[in-house]
Amino acid sequence: MSSSVPQNIIREEKNPRGIPKALFISDVEEYLGGPDAAVEKVLNAFQDALAKYRYMDSNLSQRRRSLEEKIPDIKKTLTMVQYLRDRREGKSAVPADDEDDLEDDLDDEGDAKKPLRTTFELADTLYAEAELEETDSVYLWLGANVMLSYKIPVAIDLLASKLEAAQTSLNNTVEDLEFLREQLTIMEVNTARVYNWDVKRRRERREKEQMEKQSG
Repeated sequence: MSSSVPQNIIREEKNPRGIPKALFISDVEEYLGGPDAAVEKVLNAFQDALAKYRYMDSNLSQRRRSLEEKIPDIKKTLTMVQYLRDRREGKSAVPADDEDDLEDDLDDEGDAKKPLRTTFELADTLYAEAELEETDSVYLWLGANVMLSYKIPVAIDLLASKLEAAQTSLNNTVEDLEFLREQLTIMEVNTARVYNWDVKRRRERREKEQMEKQSG
């Protein structure tokens, strides 16, 4: 048996978020350390690496779904607060058609002094009508059942920063998922190559033994 120890299948090189790269095995025999090397421990190490990559993939996929749900909500809230600011300043600001159809929820009669008639969500598929007096502040949910009051300009800055951070996080998450899928593919290919190499070696050994018996 060869005493050579295969190098770690997980490389030191990492992506910008610290996910390590997988080593692609171009020469199986050289990687294992010789024609008589054992493969059981190596294959077990490969399965451990695959499990870690799949765990990261699961977590990042969940984060991606969460961000994809969160970003539209932030955009809609930001658009609403901007509308309140423009209405308070006397601007004829009507939300664009592509802003989640927010204009369908607003009844702007062209008079900023009149109460704003709109609807708000009580629960899924349940809405109520309301009249909003002119205001210079809004309440924002911050999560964990926490709601705070902000002046409209401060609320706009806060929502804009949260939207930018969420979008950046989503972009990074999508990039990391693509990177992980590449590493998973590499590890699956490595596993198949080592397994097939071992199968071929066993077959060649059996054929050699049969030939020796026949010649003997």
